[in-house]
Amino acid sequence: MSGHSKWHTIKHKKGAADAKRGKAFTRIIKELTVAARNGGGDPGTNPRLRTIIADAKANNMPRENIERAIRRGTGEEPGVSYEEITYEGYGPGGVALMIQSLTDNKNRTVGEIRHLLGKYNGNLAAENSVAWMFTRKGQVIVEKGEKTDEEQLLNVALEAGADDMSDDGGAFEIICSPESFEGVRDAVKALGLEPASASVAMIPQNYVKLQGKDAQVMLKLMEALDDHDDVQHVWANFDIEEKEIEASLA
Repeated sequence: MSGHSKWHTIKHKKGAADAKRGKAFTRIIKELTVAARNGGGDPGTNPRLRTIIADAKANNMPRENIERAIRRGTGEEPGVSYEEITYEGYGPGGVALMIQSLTDNKNRTVGEIRHLLGKYNGNLAAENSVAWMFTRKGQVIVEKGEKTDEEQLLNVALEAGADDMSDDGGAFEIICSPESFEGVRDAVKALGLEPASASVAMIPQNYVKLQGKDAQVMLKLMEALDDHDDVQHVWANFDIEEKEIEASLA
């Protein structure tokens, strides 16, 4: 199972989503600012900004917060200048990691990321050492529920341009090209389903199966990275069975 979609399921089970709303807002504000700085403040001509605005609305971010972040990006209001850096590394059991960050102090951030990886049996890797294991794809994760009809969801996703849909236990993971992402996401929403996650992500080409101690330490590492203020997204190629997740929640 995908490490990224699996991690969303784990966070949901832990009840961490609401508790970390503040972190989600901070992440989205940074992304809005950088997207507006790099591609302009008009979502009609800036696909990346349009996607992040949709994410902000899905997280119930107030409109004034969204607009203020965009104005900071376009220079209409003063604000912190963030630098985008993606770190590559390894976790327990040789799991490959890609850690996307937005930081105003890259020396501080790289030191803290290195420390976290070392604490949980991992290490930083050289540039392009693990990036080749991932492919940039659109990813829409829909949690299973009473309103979720698997066959209908699959048909709608494929008609909208999706490449594939898989059952990840507690959720369905829909994969598509980056170009088809908005259409697929909107088609899912048109069914009355609000995705647990919808983004253009780095999807692993293969997975490392973790059990026992490695599985538990990997989950702790993901949580620690997720909590870091400068970390926006973490992609990893681990596969963990349901029993390991239940053990982590015990």
